[in-house]
Amino acid sequence: MKYQRIRDLREDTDLNQTEFAKVLGMSQTGYSKYETGENDIPTSILIKMAKYYNTSIDYILGITDEITPYPTSQSTLDSN
Repeated sequence: MKYQRIRDLREDTDLNQTEFAKVLGMSQTGYSKYETGENDIPTSILIKMAKYYNTSIDYILGITDEITPYPTSQSTLDSN
């Protein structure tokens, strides 16, 4: 499975695909295609996932094994 981490993170929070798709504002079918790797995950969705799970996009994508999020800069906070 291409994006095993997003499935693991979702299951760790005891959400099914339909519930987490609602968090992201999308359909269960669309979300499912992210977990299977059928569709690439857009940057805006990756950001929502990282914020929801309190981790980094690098962790979600398997670039790092460090689950702790990066420190947030004040300029990033001001732009949200």
